[in-house]
Amino acid sequence: MADLINFVTLLNGKFDNKDQFEKISKTNPQYPYAKHINTICNSKIANLPNGFEGVFMIEESYYSVQGTTRSSSHLFLFMEESNSIKLISYEIPEGYDKKNFTYKMFKGADYDQLKCSAKFTPAFFRKSGDIWEGGSVSMFSPVLKFSLHEKFTENQLEVSESMEVNGKRTFGYDEPIIYKRIK
Repeated sequence: MADLINFVTLLNGKFDNKDQFEKISKTNPQYPYAKHINTICNSKIANLPNGFEGVFMIEESYYSVQGTTRSSSHLFLFMEESNSIKLISYEIPEGYDKKNFTYKMFKGADYDQLKCSAKFTPAFFRKSGDIWEGGSVSMFSPVLKFSLHEKFTENQLEVSESMEVNGKRTFGYDEPIIYKRIK
């Protein structure tokens, strides 16, 4: 359980890529200013099983490109498994969508009503020194592939996400987005 606590402590909080955005956007106006707000939410999940050793987290993501901001939120469960941390994606609870599902707006849900995402392949993270690293590849449809690779340290999240349709990238960037903790 110590590894899980260490892992979610690194993720919990507010992060943005302001430093990276200020450098790259000068030559690439399509590069996003991105912000993540990650909040542990076990206290809002009713009827967790006795001895439950997982940590639920709401991830709120905001991407701004040339004055237009898009938001997306996710519900994740983190659990220790075989010397690694497993990330399981859940469907947004009933009554919410990706735009209004935020920690602040989330009034709670019953554990028994939560549904794992059938599309997302669980990601696994392993620790090497002070760095947690891992990811997964998911086939959201026969032609839509989602790839995730992440590295976490005490003050930084390095995130590479991409979507491909029939092998052609439709979302993602050539280099990872570097999020730093907002104090």
